[in-house]
Amino acid sequence: MFNIFKKEEEKKENGHPSLISVTCLLIHSAKIDENYTDKEKKIIKKALIEMGAKVNVIDKIMEEAEEKEKDSNQILDFTREIKNIIEEDKKIIIEALWDIIYSDDDADMYETNLMRRLSGLLYLDAKVVGDIKEKVRQKKS
Repeated sequence: MFNIFKKEEEKKENGHPSLISVTCLLIHSAKIDENYTDKEKKIIKKALIEMGAKVNVIDKIMEEAEEKEKDSNQILDFTREIKNIIEEDKKIIIEALWDIIYSDDDADMYETNLMRRLSGLLYLDAKVVGDIKEKVRQKKS
């Protein structure tokens, strides 16, 4: 019984009940090219802050999400909870995903395929995702 209260308290502390799932998804996308860099970790942390995570728990969230992502083999595990968050947070996630993909100045076919799949799984319009992609590409130029 006390475990239920602890879980609710953790959700409040993290600022968002699905931050672990979001972080797992971002880590998964960062690892898809088999090169998970510190630059990508900074992008993930920035996205978490934008979504309301408290700075003092971000490292804990990252650590837990890295472990959870390592034990999972499909993105559906992460998108189930995320698909129900507000559209503004989804846009933050998509922007972070594109930032991660373009952090090495290249988007390979696996990364672009992942983004196509995620657009559908997160119930986001392809135009919105494309606009965010262009915004990220413009920042990189």
